[in-house]
Amino acid sequence: MNILDFIKLAFSSIVRNKTRAFLTMLGIIIGVGAVIAMIGIGQGSKKASIEIIQNMGSNMLTIFNGGGGSNSRMGPMGMGSVPILLEDDAALIERELSNSSVVAATPQVRANRACIYQNNNAVTTIQGSGVQFLQIRGWEVLSGRFFTEQEVKGQAKVCVLGTTVRDELFPDGEDPVGKTIRIAALPFEVVGVLESKGAGMMGDQDDVIVAPYKTVMRKIIGVDRIQNIMVSAQEGKADLAEMEITALLRQRLRLTPKDENPFMIRKQDDWVKMQDQQASVLTTFLAMAASISLIVGGIGISNIMLVSVTERTREIGVRRALGATRHSVLMQFLTEAVVLSILGGLIGVGLAYLIIWILKYFAVLPAVAEPWAVALGLGFSGVVGIIAGFLPALKAAKLDVIDALRYE
Repeated sequence: MNILDFIKLAFSSIVRNKTRAFLTMLGIIIGVGAVIAMIGIGQGSKKASIEIIQNMGSNMLTIFNGGGGSNSRMGPMGMGSVPILLEDDAALIERELSNSSVVAATPQVRANRACIYQNNNAVTTIQGSGVQFLQIRGWEVLSGRFFTEQEVKGQAKVCVLGTTVRDELFPDGEDPVGKTIRIAALPFEVVGVLESKGAGMMGDQDDVIVAPYKTVMRKIIGVDRIQNIMVSAQEGKADLAEMEITALLRQRLRLTPKDENPFMIRKQDDWVKMQDQQASVLTTFLAMAASISLIVGGIGISNIMLVSVTERTREIGVRRALGATRHSVLMQFLTEAVVLSILGGLIGVGLAYLIIWILKYFAVLPAVAEPWAVALGLGFSGVVGIIAGFLPALKAAKLDVIDALRYE
């Protein structure tokens, strides 16, 4: 007998016992569906996070006050204890490195403040920046204009609203351009509205007011030092930009080779790699948890096949008496177990696609059906079938012909 004959026998046995076959496959169906769906959730979350990071700007680097030594607090929220960055550093970086690795650079300061227009108010992020903000962040002005270099130097009280702030301060759809709002008790003229960017790493990117950094720094926060510098690197040159900026700032600060950097540079790629690592750990954990169902399903197949061998002992004896070899009996029952497992795997793939569709369109949860996850699920189900079916098949092959024929 060839493999097709064994497959036909397996389907014949499954059709004769449809309910038992389905219940046997149920563990595999749930296991494969869960593995593919969990991997899909992990990979979907990873892609969504990376898209959010890339949406923040093109080839962006951020230079923070404070070094990365053992005595400094790590991460952007913990930086700034050693204010060594100057306003002129952004111009220095742009001037010296524009021919090699840098496109634009701007000083930045930020603070959370209340803003008011008539009877409407909101607490939002006031982002102080230079005119290069739009270029670095890849942002467009939806209406009105952005502030000018002269307005930055003159500490003009002008601002540009994000769409979330616009909707909170002007809920009736009134055009905010040309209107005066109050930020921290100071009047600011709204000169433009930014297009919507959506979610970002730190929350809603549109929940922001952008104003000249000198105005925010001196009139709103009341400090004389910038908090960080935002830089846009030339395409594919983020690593080179990081090295050149480091060398340039160290030269400006007159540091010796033994001195640690009193600043820290974070590239957009660093955030992407961090999100990638976190998503990989999450995906692995979810897949391992879901794989338990596959193992349970394999145990179920093994148990049912053992019962099937017992029920069909006389059938096995007749086949052996008619000339069937031990090898053909072994292959018959092993094929039946594998077919059961793979059928369960195929139904599980369908279940996974249904789960992912429901999560995407009803739960608004990022999930994708990865082809490699489908192949992994089906391959795993086949392996489970072989392992689960081997012992029952071996038991059937070892049955004595005379004893099998006498079995009632």
